[in-house]
Amino acid sequence: MTSMFEHDLDAGAANYVPLSPLSFLPRAAHVWPDKTAVIHGDRRVSYRDLHARACRLASALTRRGIGRGDTVAVMAPNIPPLLEAHFGVPMAGAVLNALNTRLDAGAIAFILAHSEAKFLIADREYGAVIKGALAQLERPITVVEIDDPVRDPAVGERIDGIDYEALLAEGDPAFAWQPPADEWQAIALNYTSGTTGNPKGVVFHHRGGYLNALGNVIAFGLSDRAVYLWTLPMFHCNGWSYPWAVTAVGGTHVCLRRVAAAPIFAAIAAHKVTHLCAAPTILSMLIHAPDTEKVGFDHVVEIATGGAAPPSPVISAMERLGFRVTHLYGLTESFGPATICQWQTDWAALDRDGKASKMARQGVGYPTLEALMVADPKTLAPVPADGVTIGEIMLRSNTVMKGYLKNPSATAEAFHGGWFHTGDLGVLHPDGYVEVKDRMKDVIISGGENISSLELEELIYKHPAVMEAAVVARPDETWGETPCAFVTLKPDAALDAAALIAWCRERIAHFKAPKTVVFGPLPKTATGKIQKFVLRDRAKAL
Repeated sequence: MTSMFEHDLDAGAANYVPLSPLSFLPRAAHVWPDKTAVIHGDRRVSYRDLHARACRLASALTRRGIGRGDTVAVMAPNIPPLLEAHFGVPMAGAVLNALNTRLDAGAIAFILAHSEAKFLIADREYGAVIKGALAQLERPITVVEIDDPVRDPAVGERIDGIDYEALLAEGDPAFAWQPPADEWQAIALNYTSGTTGNPKGVVFHHRGGYLNALGNVIAFGLSDRAVYLWTLPMFHCNGWSYPWAVTAVGGTHVCLRRVAAAPIFAAIAAHKVTHLCAAPTILSMLIHAPDTEKVGFDHVVEIATGGAAPPSPVISAMERLGFRVTHLYGLTESFGPATICQWQTDWAALDRDGKASKMARQGVGYPTLEALMVADPKTLAPVPADGVTIGEIMLRSNTVMKGYLKNPSATAEAFHGGWFHTGDLGVLHPDGYVEVKDRMKDVIISGGENISSLELEELIYKHPAVMEAAVVARPDETWGETPCAFVTLKPDAALDAAALIAWCRERIAHFKAPKTVVFGPLPKTATGKIQKFVLRDRAKAL
């Protein structure tokens, strides 16, 4: 039986519009047409022009046959074309796949094939990798190359594709793009490494992009006075939804092609940067930068960090430099940030280290997160809020992915029991704040990048001198964690650490290669299973 509130009160065009972050750009162009939307080197782009360029991109893609359900891959650093693609590609109805610029040709080839990408837009800096990936594909793909004026001309090479600016010239700046008919429609595809060799394709929807962007606005205090520095790679969960969030409030995007201490400090001082996001490794880099690279600034800069928890001394040191740290936690599957270590007024009475200890926790649910739970992964029984009992961190929200592309079994496993299982183990403190303690999967987070220990082990096993290998995370002050390989050699085989590391770097992305190699027998259970918890303790003691 329906109530009176269900009679003659239907959703229609006047009172229901599918949510999409694409709506933020035309609004910004209307409200702040002449305001600087993007800074890139000496170039300034207004919101009117950013909107026109995104429309041109959408129009050009449409004219070339790209439409709903087609994948458009982009491999570029944090430069205007990648920002434009966050709007222009889905304006054409297509799905944006921002590629990890640190991947090798084999990994890129796998992603292009698995995603069935029809278009590839790539910066010339990655020309060699792109050519290597294209050579491995079994089908043709349209290639567009970006010749960024800020790029060092000595770095990279021609890809022999369509020029990006020429592509935009084909498009109509007044292109009448259509918003998605269904907010559940895919807007982006992001590949994340798990404990298997090949990455999984995480599918984002328009609804989640819209809501998580607004969650960023609330959580990070963004406004039209925000000047956001792009230190976080846009290929990471679509830059944690910040391409859409900063645009939603009419803030200014400051592009940064090379993430290093000197240009970060220089940009903060020159452009009065108010906000930036970065992995803990970037915080460490800023802290330990030479004094010659540090540039003073007379305002507090809000910095959000995620990935591995920043040590308390790092948070304290950042505050001394003039940054206010906000600790976030999330995954690619949750559009980036899902929790925030929300500041409490009574923390102000604590000393600096006491505050930092509180701020190092992963915190409470994001404003747009529906529910957060620490529970037994099998029974789904919540753990007590005692700060001791360990359970799996689980999420339930409109800001959780649609699922894994072409992988229904992995999707079903991740959503078991009506919750998204993060695979991270944590505790719930009496004040309701969550703290991550360990990972259920043996994923190493190095500089914000996920590294599969199994993928690396499989590679090391292929070395002719290796008999056994196990890879675990080793704590690192700079990168948070680095891969540490424990290796047993075959009888009478000779191999040193430097040679094995070099051998791996020739066959895998450099950041995935081991940074440390320890030779000797591996600890095992009575059934022959390698005891990784023993190796983790050894790695910590190194």
